[in-house]
Amino acid sequence: MTTLTVVIPSCNSRTALRDCIESLKTTLPMSSEVLVIDNASSDGSARMVAEQFRHVRLIKNTTHMDFSALVNQGIESARGAYVLLLDARTVVVGHTLRSMLAFLEQNLRFGAVTPRLTDWDGVTQRSVSRFPSFWTPLFVGTPLQRVFHDSRELRRYQALDFDYEEDRDVEHAPLACLLMRRKALKHTKPFDESFGRHFDGLDLCRRLCDSAWRIRYLSATQVVFHGELDTLPAAAAEHRANSDRLAYFRKHHGRAAGAWVKACVAWTVLDKCARELWRRAEGLPEESLSPLLDSFQVFMKH
Repeated sequence: MTTLTVVIPSCNSRTALRDCIESLKTTLPMSSEVLVIDNASSDGSARMVAEQFRHVRLIKNTTHMDFSALVNQGIESARGAYVLLLDARTVVVGHTLRSMLAFLEQNLRFGAVTPRLTDWDGVTQRSVSRFPSFWTPLFVGTPLQRVFHDSRELRRYQALDFDYEEDRDVEHAPLACLLMRRKALKHTKPFDESFGRHFDGLDLCRRLCDSAWRIRYLSATQVVFHGELDTLPAAAAEHRANSDRLAYFRKHHGRAAGAWVKACVAWTVLDKCARELWRRAEGLPEESLSPLLDSFQVFMKH
């Protein structure tokens, strides 16, 4: 029986993927498998895995898939009692995976565990956050965030008070490295594929917690993460974040909460338009409002 399946989604990350798999050679527990899900890469990633890592199971997709669908594909193909979702841009340090697995085996109330994420210099990255509250849409991305950038709600939501030197329960853990108990993933497709990269992990963690599973952060573990949080252009990223936020609040808090999110986004758009018109009145170079208004129109139709 396979104990652990490591699922690595990958897209055009040949060099990083090689380093990631190399780091697993001496860290994997017994009865483990590594599964790479290639997302129609064009840089030879799949060929590199097939030629240099014969022990790795490889699934090659010929068409590009969204991240959630890619992860679901990997989890559906996993054989292990535990599933580790691992970003291709990570390097696992020391006995991190064995420590994470041992924790879940010894603590049956926990459905997932996450390690300390660091950069190459060993500096801890702020990687955990808390679930959005009723007040979060009012302080994230709105004029209030610009005015009250250190508000109590932002500090709570971003978990700025979290002590990364202690083992503690967390609400929202990062997907860069997340070890999950297979039995906690009740659904055939654990990730809701209607969400983009902004809220798919948040939705998963919320559903785990709603099912009475706890998530733990382990301070003595370390995984180096050298990726970027978002590679979309700013405008597209903001539009997708707003759409995902709307879908998340509707799913977990009802349609009335969705109307609240729309109102907060509308206020933000109105503020941006007013500031642009003020700039024009002062004779500054004009910036087109069409992309903003077009995306807002699409957003309000959801």
